Amino acid sequence: MQGRSKTAQKVRLHKVNEAGARVRQDRVVVEEPLEIRLEYGPTADRASKSVSVTMRTPGHDFELAAGFLFGEGILPGPADVQEITYCQDAGPQEYNVVSVRLSPGIEPGLERLERNFYTTSSCGVCGKASLEAVEVMGCEPVQAGHPVLDPELIHALPDRLREAQGVFERTGGLHAAGLFDPTGTLQVAREDVGRHNAVDKVVGRCFMDRQLPAGHGVLVVSGRVSFEIVQKAVAAGIGVLVAVGAPSSLAIDLAKRFNVTLVGFTRDGSYNVYAGADRLQGLTG
Repeated sequence: MQGRSKTAQKVRLHKVNEAGARVRQDRVVVEEPLEIRLEYGPTADRASKSVSVTMRTPGHDFELAAGFLFGEGILPGPADVQEITYCQDAGPQEYNVVSVRLSPGIEPGLERLERNFYTTSSCGVCGKASLEAVEVMGCEPVQAGHPVLDPELIHALPDRLREAQGVFERTGGLHAAGLFDPTGTLQVAREDVGRHNAVDKVVGRCFMDRQLPAGHGVLVVSGRVSFEIVQKAVAAGIGVLVAVGAPSSLAIDLAKRFNVTLVGFTRDGSYNVYAGADRLQGLTG
């Protein structure tokens, strides 16, 4: 875990119930800003540009930066990334500023920087909710037919993800994302105050390990599914997305267009398949 590993902190509060009020201590999730900078250009004339500020839970910041930039179509392949570091010239905010340095001569997708990259823990990247934007990024539909899953496996995945949520157990205030293989074995799990950040951390880990596209992976998220979450799955080549909560209409449209199996409301012994039912044994359409 890069930087400061403090993901929760103690607070003093008044607990009020039928018996009255009493003072107690509790733990809450830490939320701090992270600025992502991109450094690129010739060795003798490097340029540095701030591309995003996101509210996040500290930890796995390099994965978050890599996953975000990859998902937005800005980063080339992992071989073109020279280094990811904290910015020592940021002073007291050093661990809240990450610099992604591209190898000399590698040019990022600068046209992507014209969009609004300010993000929050609630809405993800704002102002780009269109299917055409994903096609402009060069994303291709996910390969059909893989993976093929036992429908019963879907029921177990949210609980398996929950078992990996150490900070949630202490605070009750974090989202999570996990990548599973077709047998239901957890490959990587990450937590964050923002559900989109948790996904970026998972994708960033795969990016840094050179394991993208993750066509045989099953991405599981702890909350609802927005357009941005499906976009990140499409960019990573992930064919199956399972959520505990509801998808939006645009998330469903995007999943259908890019051949992603989208499952929602996975709880209480049932789930809904909104797109790509053919990847689940015995289902069609």
